Amino acid sequence: MAVDVAAAALKHNAAVHPTQMKCFLNSLHGRAQRNVLAGLYAFAMAAGAQQYDIVISGGRVMDPETHLDAVRDVGIVGGKIAAVSLSRLSGRSVIDAHGLVVTAGFIDVHQHGQTPENYALKARDGVTTALEMEVGVSPVAGWYEQRQGKAVINFGASAGHIPVRMSILHDSGTFLPRDKAVDAKASPEQLIQIVSLLRDGLNEGALGIGLAIAYVPGTSREEILRVFQLAAERGVAVYVHLRSAGPADHADQGGIDALQEVMADAATTGASLHVVHITSTELGETPLALAMIHGAHSRGLDFTTEAYPYTAGMTDLASAIFAAGWQQRMGGISYQDLEWAATGERLTAESFERYRKQGGMVAIHGIPEEIVKIAMGDPEVMIASDGILDKGKGHPRAAGSYARVLGRYVREQHILSLDAALRKMSLSPAKRLGLSAKGRIQPGADADITLFDPERVMDRATFESPGQPSEGIPYVMVNGVWVVKDSQLQPNAFPGQGVRHSH
Repeated sequence: MAVDVAAAALKHNAAVHPTQMKCFLNSLHGRAQRNVLAGLYAFAMAAGAQQYDIVISGGRVMDPETHLDAVRDVGIVGGKIAAVSLSRLSGRSVIDAHGLVVTAGFIDVHQHGQTPENYALKARDGVTTALEMEVGVSPVAGWYEQRQGKAVINFGASAGHIPVRMSILHDSGTFLPRDKAVDAKASPEQLIQIVSLLRDGLNEGALGIGLAIAYVPGTSREEILRVFQLAAERGVAVYVHLRSAGPADHADQGGIDALQEVMADAATTGASLHVVHITSTELGETPLALAMIHGAHSRGLDFTTEAYPYTAGMTDLASAIFAAGWQQRMGGISYQDLEWAATGERLTAESFERYRKQGGMVAIHGIPEEIVKIAMGDPEVMIASDGILDKGKGHPRAAGSYARVLGRYVREQHILSLDAALRKMSLSPAKRLGLSAKGRIQPGADADITLFDPERVMDRATFESPGQPSEGIPYVMVNGVWVVKDSQLQPNAFPGQGVRHSH
């Protein structure tokens, strides 16, 4: 009887099934069992009498890790989840969540826009943590300091190979390189400096190393290997934009060859590898690329990847991505498949040359819808937006990626289950980053929580109007503070914290 009561008590206040707890308790004997029972009784009594800061009541709680999917109350204390309860909890503030899914806030590992404009739209899309991992930043400490106390959501970044290389080679670019860092090979002395600055960034808490090789094609194979060696030494992942894209031919390296390059470097050094936006890089060869990554993962190599739920990418027209041969590398697209973000116009040969000299964002309409569906349905492919907006101009993925997955690919097209989608949006990124307190709805986890209506959630952002917030996500909490409430962004709420790697 004591075992039954203790198991039920724990069930009352945590996402654990009574049968599981009974099996555990029955495996103990004598004093050990008595000690556990006493602790469970104390826990149950304290939790049952507790007045929580906030209670989210009566929602469909879905925890991506334990696969809990049931109506529960969630109690929040001091920015942490304190209880997930079958019974009603008492709180100073109570939110009625009936009809809503209550789940871990989404973690975007590929968000270039790290400004208040972008953070606000991420929050409306259910994102509670947005990270600049592909390009990265340098210096790292100053970047974090600039955002502390001013961010709606959590933020973080990798130590960026591109900004470091731009600094050492004196490139004139800002976010992406424009000249000296693009094609130049680093001297032995410069290579030492590059690795040293990346190490400094890791010492300052960077979450990994960003390595966008496609934008610096002059980077030698040795330089890339040295970056992987540093990552292995420090126990962090390398977030890679592959050197080349599209199908291989006799004149140019393709996406599969580029994938083999970094897979070999990771396997050789023992480093962890994350390949960004697999669909826009591999295009029609995405199934082959995924088979390679899954095969390596099944053999114990720490390889992961991501994709966004759109048939178009976006990048700077002045970048190395659009060097001669870009049409073939992008699967045979033409000027008409490029859309100038500032005006929405489709390009011609003449406007391409003019805007390329100027520089600016351009959408690339070239990813087949069937390839997007393959990535969305793959349980091991994380969702990541690759988003950036500036004064309302850019790609709709910055504002709508997560609602689009839930509305279009889960509810409407049944490409994947809701449980699988939530894992791809929160738990998988949390595990990739080693964030044990995020991506979960469990006692002790950070109170980064998203509430959405599974029957209404949908993206509203379009290429014509990319800054439209998603709908059907009425509540979003970051570190125990509501940043979206009744579908409205809350004024003067800046609970976002810098997420750093713990050494």
